[in-house]
Amino acid sequence: MCSIIGYSGKEIAAPILVKGLKRMEYRGYDSVGVATESDNKIELKKGTGKVNEVNSKIHLDTLPGKVGIGHTRWATHGKVTDINAHPHSSNSGKIAIVHNGIIENFEELKKQLESEGYSFKSETDSEVIANLLQKYYELTADVKETIMKTVSEIKGHYAFVAMFENGQLAAARFHEPLIIGVGKDNVFLSSDVLGFIEYTDNVIYMKNRNFIILDKEGFQILDFNGKKIKHEITKVSKEFGDAYKGDYAHFTLKEIYEQPETILKAGEKTTDAIEKTVDYIKHAKNIYITGSGTSYNSALIAKQILSKYAKIKVEPIISSELQFSPDIIEENSILIAISQSGESADVLDAVRIAKKENCKIISIVNLLTSSLARRSDVVIGMNCGPEIGVASTKSFTSQLVIIYKIVQKLSNNDITINFEKFSESILKILENPTKIQQIAKELKEISDIYVLGRGINYPIAIEAALKLKELTYIHAEGIPGGELKHGPLALMDSNVFVIIINPNDSTYSDTITSAREIKARGAKIIGVSDIESDLYDYWIEIPKIDEVLYPISEIIPIQLLSYYAALEKETDPDYPRNLAKSVTVK
Repeated sequence: MCSIIGYSGKEIAAPILVKGLKRMEYRGYDSVGVATESDNKIELKKGTGKVNEVNSKIHLDTLPGKVGIGHTRWATHGKVTDINAHPHSSNSGKIAIVHNGIIENFEELKKQLESEGYSFKSETDSEVIANLLQKYYELTADVKETIMKTVSEIKGHYAFVAMFENGQLAAARFHEPLIIGVGKDNVFLSSDVLGFIEYTDNVIYMKNRNFIILDKEGFQILDFNGKKIKHEITKVSKEFGDAYKGDYAHFTLKEIYEQPETILKAGEKTTDAIEKTVDYIKHAKNIYITGSGTSYNSALIAKQILSKYAKIKVEPIISSELQFSPDIIEENSILIAISQSGESADVLDAVRIAKKENCKIISIVNLLTSSLARRSDVVIGMNCGPEIGVASTKSFTSQLVIIYKIVQKLSNNDITINFEKFSESILKILENPTKIQQIAKELKEISDIYVLGRGINYPIAIEAALKLKELTYIHAEGIPGGELKHGPLALMDSNVFVIIINPNDSTYSDTITSAREIKARGAKIIGVSDIESDLYDYWIEIPKIDEVLYPISEIIPIQLLSYYAALEKETDPDYPRNLAKSVTVK
């Protein structure tokens, strides 16, 4: 969740670290800090707020030295305060650390260290790492032994980078991402390639239970037992460094408007993987599909269209729930794992459980070098470029297109989709957002929104509610239309808005009936449909298209509505409060 970065090279470190942290801010933006080493002395600055905000106040990028570490925080242990911000110094001030993850036994370690005379300034679990490092460095005067003794004591999932006052860096990884960027005259340690892609595309993906020691002479990678590990340098696509808003006010808006293009690109570079997936599915004992958040909503749609068009049963599973019912996974089955980042802790845990049952893993993922991709038997790339906005938009529609392509082949092309024509129809939705902007104004003071859909449109109702929650902080709830009279109808009155997802498909008549029942209770209705109705107080028109494609054409205008409603409510659509793009902690 948090982003961590380390740098050692020939350039002044602080400006490079700040730039890298800005690129990775989607991982957490409660606070930010930088520490550098110069003349065998560590200097540190940190504060609450986003990178640009804090940097403009305390000038993080002016710290001296050519070695440094940096951090943006997504708070887990301790409130969002300056003192809880990273980096954290050891008691001596001779070691500073940045940390991503959770130390499960930090209270026990903290009590132990306090009994030995160490004091703590913050409420975080991370600070115990700094003092443990100091304790063992004072005992051994050896960085290698210090790291080995420290990791032997801490429990949990973590990645951390430590900087010593002599300019040495050390970093350890245990179930949280840590990537080494290797340049001509510099080396980076980072949570994400975005932290350094501007400077180098040569990377080493650190393996679990490994650590690195880095100084001016070079670096060595070792396992937690101290054995040297051979490493392999991988080239990553610099496409993922192209993360600029351009003329758009926010990344979220840019990414919404990129969808006519990304729909055409989805799965394009991994067509062989789609063919292989089709073959696996045809011969599978059982098929499970998993994801979290938006990716799980994609899984729900996959279940619907695989059943309807390919006569194949699929069981969707929320990734975070699988650990509580692992017996649901039968051996020798298939698990399709969906994740934009490929680093979601819950998705990776689901993969681990499935692998124990000798399941084949098929991943639908945006970053082909991610942890998920590396653990999969088949990897299908979304190919939608970097998605910086925390609320998923273009990655969702790319996931759906890939699922459509799989289903199309499984159905022996009984369903044919002209994606070029479909892309043009999506472009028309985006060309004139004026009506959606006007509707967004009506939502400014609304506290509750319900989204109703049936059949294949119900997962879109859930995804629409999620977008509204993420971007506007309005309470929003997706409701299956048939369940309206089984409870939700009690919530309908003149104070609420209801979005009715009602394309001209097999669900249309029943959904119109539900709309009448809602209207009779005084609620305001926003109709998302290709047919206008006098039941709608507001109508968002979608194109008349093949039934299978309605989910994409429905969600895009609601993405826009959520974005513009966020502006009306003066929230930041790129960085919603309390959230992070890649949830790497459980």
